[in-house]
Amino acid sequence: MDIAIKELPEYEVAFIRRTGSYFEPQEHWGQLIDWAISNGLYPPEQSFIGISLDNPDTVERNNCRHDACVTIPDGFEKEKHPEMQFKRMNGGDYALYPFYDIPPKLKDAYQFIYGEWLVKSDYKADPDRYNLEFNLNNPSEDPEGKCRVDLYKPIK
Repeated sequence: MDIAIKELPEYEVAFIRRTGSYFEPQEHWGQLIDWAISNGLYPPEQSFIGISLDNPDTVERNNCRHDACVTIPDGFEKEKHPEMQFKRMNGGDYALYPFYDIPPKLKDAYQFIYGEWLVKSDYKADPDRYNLEFNLNNPSEDPEGKCRVDLYKPIK
């Protein structure tokens, strides 16, 4: 697996949080995408980013939190959108793992990064920043049902 080191800027995002198993339907993505499109926020200018906030090996599956996010441009009028949550994500150095497979195998990608690559690298995990999953396609539109995700692991 090829891992590249990239520096990412800070991002400000609008997001919807869902609590439950990562392996159940993710309706919050549809809600976020509908909201983003209705506000002119879509690729390539903006990015859709998933943030899995909990490790399902240590947190009960039905308590796992996931944020479906879309980046927002400078000057976006957040006060006009009380139905949406907003946050700033820190930039910095990240290990990039380009992933293309069926969604349930994303867990294997995380296990590889943490269990193999990080252990053998000269880097340490940065627990003060989020793992970022830049979603580059819609698996339901992929001929093989695969997702294309640039998985960014924060490092120091």
